[in-house]
Parts: sequence; structure tokens; C-alpha cells
Amino acid sequence: MCCRYWTEESPELREIVEEMNRSPLVERWQKTKGITAYGEIRPSDIVPVIAPNRAGNRAVYPMKWGFSGKSLLMNARVESAASKPTFREAWEKHRCIVPASWYYEWEHRRGSDGKVYTGDKYMIQPKNSTMTWLCGLYRIEEGLPVFVVLTREPGEEIRFIHDRMPLILPENLVGQWIRPDTRPESLLEYALTEMVYEKV
Repeated sequence: MCCRYWTEESPELREIVEEMNRSPLVERWQKTKGITAYGEIRPSDIVPVIAPNRAGNRAVYPMKWGFSGKSLLMNARVESAASKPTFREAWEKHRCIVPASWYYEWEHRRGSDGKVYTGDKYMIQPKNSTMTWLCGLYRIEEGLPVFVVLTREPGEEIRFIHDRMPLILPENLVGQWIRPDTRPESLLEYALTEMVYEKV
């Protein structure tokens, strides 16, 4: 599952951060916790996220990573999000894109005793890309937006690292993914699974 990612201070991300900084939500979030624009992003951090505005057009907002529950929910499985009460409404109407340079994953190895052990840490991103567009769902909690990252079966190149990976779309489908009138199922076939990776 995706529980860490990295944002590089690149021209693409600077533009996204600058747009987020114009949101009135920045001031509201800063009263509770600072916003993390660049570097290693962890659950509960407040970060720039692409989502539709009230007119249905692309905008950038500061959102906190994690739905509140018995414990912080960081991820949602794409295979079951449409049917789970926690995610159903967001799947249908509140989809977002989390811009990243790459995401991190720790290798999960099964020992001779049958238990799974955490191994090396890897940075992963789509092949021939400098940006990673993570698909997510968002909702409003106590008047402020929060999000989870969608996960799916991994591509073959990274299956040895973990049995899940984030749902990642090409940049040209970002606008379509966040549109409230899009059927998200129709975009799943375009998900990127050919990844490159490097041990950290």
C-alpha cells in the first residue's frame, strides 16, 4: 500500500503549490497544522491535491492525508471502493489527484517461518515520467477536505516489492478523473503499471 511519497521542487509542482497557496483553505489549515509542500509526505500531512471546484473545473486545495475512523485510513482498494460505505460516495462524486514525484514502498519478504518481514525501501515512478499522478478520493471532515490514495494490483516489475501499488493515471486523464460526472470505472484500463524503481 502507499504510505509515503515524495514531492520534488520541480517547475510542475511549483505551479501546483502556487495555485494551492491561493486557496482560502490554506489559512484555515495553518491554524491546526502546517502545510507540507515538498519533501517526504506522510499520512496526516496537509498537502496540495487536485480536485474540482464548485463549477466542476480543475483546482488545487490543501488536504489532509487520511480519513478519520477507528484509525487513520490512508488507502482504499480500487476493487471495493464503489461498494464500501466509507468510500462509496467519494468514489462516485469526490475523486482527486495527488501530485507526486514518486512514491515509496518497502519490500515485503516472506520468511522461512511464513511471516512477512519488511525489507528494503524503494522509490518508484512511472516509466519515462517525472511526475506521478496518484488517484485518490476525498471527503469533508469538520469543514475541511481529507483524502485517501487508491491502490490496485501491482505491475509485474514491482510485484516482488509489494502486492499493492497506487492507482496512477497519465497526465492527460487527470482532468477527466476528477470530473464528478465521469464514470471512474471507465478510466481504470488506462492506469499506468510499467514502473521504474530504485533502492533508497
